[in-house]
Amino acid sequence: MGLLDWFSSLAPSAAEIRAEVWKLGVRHRGEPLNGALQELREASVTPARAVLLRACVQQLRAR
Repeated sequence: MGLLDWFSSLAPSAAEIRAEVWKLGVRHRGEPLNGALQELREASVTPARAVLLRACVQQLRAR
């Protein structure tokens, strides 16, 4: 396994991102982008969760 393969395995899958965007929309009343940004600002966010939220933000901004 190469170094790039190892790093790519740390990134969330497309299915994980879609599921989290849906959950963010539910939790934040139809505003998943604002919800993800708000949750990223929280001090209690874990590093793994921050990676997932950043991936969601990236996908939502690309729309």
